[in-house]
Amino acid sequence: MKGMVINMEKVVVGMSGGVDSSVAAYLLKKQGYDVIGVTMQIWQDEDICSMEENGGCCGLSAVEDARRVSSALDIPYYVMNFKRDFRENVIDYFVSEYLQARTPNPCIACNRYVKWEALLKRSLDIGASFIATGHYARITKLPNGRYTIQKSVTAAKDQTYALYNLTQYQLSHTLMPVGAFAKDEIRAMANDLKLPVANKPDSQEICFVPDNDYAGFIQKYLQEKSQNNIEIPNTGKDSFNGLCPGNYVNTAGEVIGRHQGLVHYTVGQRKGLNLAMGQPVFVLELRPETNEVVIGNANEVFTDHLHANHLNFMAIEDLDGEIEAEAKIRYSHKGAKCIIKRMAEDEVLCTFEEPQRAITPGQAVVFYQGDYVLGGGTIIR
Repeated sequence: MKGMVINMEKVVVGMSGGVDSSVAAYLLKKQGYDVIGVTMQIWQDEDICSMEENGGCCGLSAVEDARRVSSALDIPYYVMNFKRDFRENVIDYFVSEYLQARTPNPCIACNRYVKWEALLKRSLDIGASFIATGHYARITKLPNGRYTIQKSVTAAKDQTYALYNLTQYQLSHTLMPVGAFAKDEIRAMANDLKLPVANKPDSQEICFVPDNDYAGFIQKYLQEKSQNNIEIPNTGKDSFNGLCPGNYVNTAGEVIGRHQGLVHYTVGQRKGLNLAMGQPVFVLELRPETNEVVIGNANEVFTDHLHANHLNFMAIEDLDGEIEAEAKIRYSHKGAKCIIKRMAEDEVLCTFEEPQRAITPGQAVVFYQGDYVLGGGTIIR
């Protein structure tokens, strides 16, 4: 390839069949790396029609698209089986969290335990020095010697929120070439190269629930597990009330209606409640111990603090005392100024300058200073 620099280091590029990972492979080959394309087989035991229809990084269409791109780029291509890793670390986690009245983020779990932990180990085993992805983010080594994630050059596509949980070891063996470009630049490169996925739309849904029917997926998954006498970790007997109807209550504890089951709801939700209250009402809290959904008005959805655990720090080794930062409480959140304070060995208190809407247990909170990720954790309350 014209302009290629000699670099014999081997890199495994996780190829989802989309335009971003395809261009990532091209950019790394242009830089002189010995590039290998890999698609992670993570779909479960579906019938052939379901697999063909399933988009994103899970379906057979992803394999075919990635194979065609690899052929166009003249790089070797393989499909690696990570079905068990995905089922145990992503799907079981997803179901377990919903059954415990928390709203999970399966993409973060997939990044941490499948795309990095499992893929990186296998890649290093075959002699690669790095893995690479098409994420819109950049990896930076700071003057203190620590690696961190830096926001991409394009705020509209920045994906650092979903990457906060990576370890220092994983970051030191990862390349993210796409983070230096805007999305339109990536598509323009793909068109110039005549890659077959140049105009392929981005995947939006959770890949293993393409119809967005979370409750239906959970019910079917539990039935299949039960038939095979397989338990899902971290779910107690009471957790299964999440599928059972129960009471809507107001903040005074008065019953105001019946809900369909906790798995159908999340904090801040307004639509689909089927409550005639004469004004817009919202989900304030899910109570698995009583199978209740607490309902309130718009003002009551806001709070100025949260507690988080399962902490992972990047730019700093640990939190000592208090620190000013900016926090994102969901992927689409713009971020808000806050103070982070250590409360226990694995718990921090995050206090915002201004109240934030719908702080949701189970979701990630990610802390930033400027463009750099300090770290993050899982919201517990």
